[in-house]
Amino acid sequence: MGASARLLRAVIMGAPGSGKGTVSSRITQHFELKHLSSGDLLRDNMLRGTGGSPGRGPAVPLDKAYQIDTVINLNVPFEVIKHRLTARWIHPASGRVYNIEFNPPKTVGIDDVTGEPLIQREDDRPETVIKRLKAYEAQTKPVLDYYQKKGVLETFSGTETNKIWPHVYAFLQTKVPQTNQKASVTP
Repeated sequence: MGASARLLRAVIMGAPGSGKGTVSSRITQHFELKHLSSGDLLRDNMLRGTGGSPGRGPAVPLDKAYQIDTVINLNVPFEVIKHRLTARWIHPASGRVYNIEFNPPKTVGIDDVTGEPLIQREDDRPETVIKRLKAYEAQTKPVLDYYQKKGVLETFSGTETNKIWPHVYAFLQTKVPQTNQKASVTP
């Protein structure tokens, strides 16, 4: 039985906007791992009647249903995430989306085509973003502590996904067979 037959059950944690989606998709590109979102896992558990009591959060049932090997925690400063998540502005009539970082309008707050004012969706407003981040922190602190005690928590800190990724990649290389040795030499 080769090492490749072994399953690695890894959980990726990180606040909204911390780069979980990007890191997940890179992991599946470089390693023979499938991506299941916690939503899928929890729904699956609910269907089979193994879901945990609501007040306890997902850590306990996920851990009972799946022997978790490693928890990858993306630790990105709140200010950076807030900046990332509040950068989106929309022209409601056309649906045109601007991003202050990547594709800003020619004039701040004004649609390039019509000259009409841009709006921010409720979800993208600083006060909403701060509320979501605080809620995330409160809900996950006990989860992170739990995995820390079990010795499976690996935290990767940084402000840019491209700078965090090589560390995640190097860590996973020690755990998992790669899909394609030649292609995966450079992350």
